[in-house]
Amino acid sequence: MEKATIRDVDLAGQRVLMRADFNVPLDGDGRITDDMRIRAALPTIRYILDHGAALVLMSHLGRPKGPDPKESLRPVAARLSELLGQPVPLAPDCVGTEVERLAHALRPGQVLLLENVRFHPEEEKNDPAFAAQLAKLGDIYVNDAFGTAHRAHASTEGVAHLLPAYSGFLMEKELNFLGSALEQPQRPLVAIVGGAKVSDKIAVLERLITLADAILIGGGMANTFFKAEGLRVGDSLVEDGKLAEARRIKDLAQQRGVRFVLPVDAVIADAFPKDAQTIVHTQVVPVDQVPDGWRILDIGPQTISAFAAVLAGAQTVVFNGTMGVAEVPAFAKGTDSVIAALVQRTQAGATVIIGGGDSAAAVEKAGAADKVTHVSTGGGASLEFLEGKILPGVAALRDKGA
Repeated sequence: MEKATIRDVDLAGQRVLMRADFNVPLDGDGRITDDMRIRAALPTIRYILDHGAALVLMSHLGRPKGPDPKESLRPVAARLSELLGQPVPLAPDCVGTEVERLAHALRPGQVLLLENVRFHPEEEKNDPAFAAQLAKLGDIYVNDAFGTAHRAHASTEGVAHLLPAYSGFLMEKELNFLGSALEQPQRPLVAIVGGAKVSDKIAVLERLITLADAILIGGGMANTFFKAEGLRVGDSLVEDGKLAEARRIKDLAQQRGVRFVLPVDAVIADAFPKDAQTIVHTQVVPVDQVPDGWRILDIGPQTISAFAAVLAGAQTVVFNGTMGVAEVPAFAKGTDSVIAALVQRTQAGATVIIGGGDSAAAVEKAGAADKVTHVSTGGGASLEFLEGKILPGVAALRDKGA
């Protein structure tokens, strides 16, 4: 995955077309509630501007069915202007003669942000004509949007075949950390895999079994493994159609000598909380003693201790998926405890990689994003990378030395 970066090209006097991931959360008034993804792109943006190039930025936001003011990138343009300390105007569209005029009028050191590329259905169809229109806006293409690298869209893959295509620093960082964790890890390598469903993680578990020394299982997906072993799990979330797969995965780990650690106790509730205020009754029980009508919503204290013991010697850790319903404080202790253990491992010199999505959000919420080695900005992309899939947005970039 050695890809050429913006360090490998003379940017002076060039107009750079850069794909960023500015898919940030907005509140009901259109205000950005978390600007992490914008800040993550700043090193690449500043490098391009400092090296004498003009910059045309493009991104998607949300899943619009067409032009929609609620999913305009206007708030992103305003926040970028604040962070960069210079005006970042928003183009009226991402393609067309007016957009071309604005892009070609840019001077070195100036920035233009295109409007949401997903306002055009041709973006997700990777339409060649649409990609060609985007390519008119730059001399060089830079992809710094790892979070969308698993999508073969016009702005992530199509345009990369029409312009000299390079990696930005965030893309480089993602590939370096995820790649080294999988290809040349310091051992022991421990993977922590959570989330709701086994079906979402079958491919990644299969790959991790070939790479890891130990795998810790949490979240709703653990319930399917429990039921596959014949345990009663009350009203807990279970994928009944994946019981055979769960048994196969566990047997595969055993055959390869990989420690496959399931929770031994759980925090259970008599109802599923719709929000943090909903009152439910909870208790901690061994995983083989879940009463009818109750459901598992977090790992228990004995499991937290058991997981911490496995992590204590780890030199590389990959964490993907939460240990319970972490968005509700009553069921966040398992996830928060794992995060605390990962901070300790980072401080002890281990490489700790958070695999995006819900686990990244939990680490951010816990105030630990800057206390671990790397937090991936791509949920789906990091998952597919861990599965060993080729990411179209990465494959289309120039190879180092090419």
